[in-house]
Amino acid sequence: MSPRLVPVLLIALLLALQGQLWFGRGSVPSVAGMQQKLLAQKSANQQAALSNGRLASEVSDLREGLEMVEEKARMELGMVKPNEIYVQLSK
Repeated sequence: MSPRLVPVLLIALLLALQGQLWFGRGSVPSVAGMQQKLLAQKSANQQAALSNGRLASEVSDLREGLEMVEEKARMELGMVKPNEIYVQLSK
């Protein structure tokens, strides 16, 4: 083996590694782009979570509101559902 072959091989290996670092699958620009996409997705997820929370709150309010209306109608107006028997007890 000639003494010049080892440095040439090492330089070639170094160039190959640098090429992978800058232009390969896991390159620096590729990782930076994926980090930007990750931040955008986290932001979108956070907005979706807020929207889901608002919708869940609205659903809860609607359910409770209907229950309150039904309870008031039962107590004040004597509402009876179909197939129910109304029994009034006096004190």
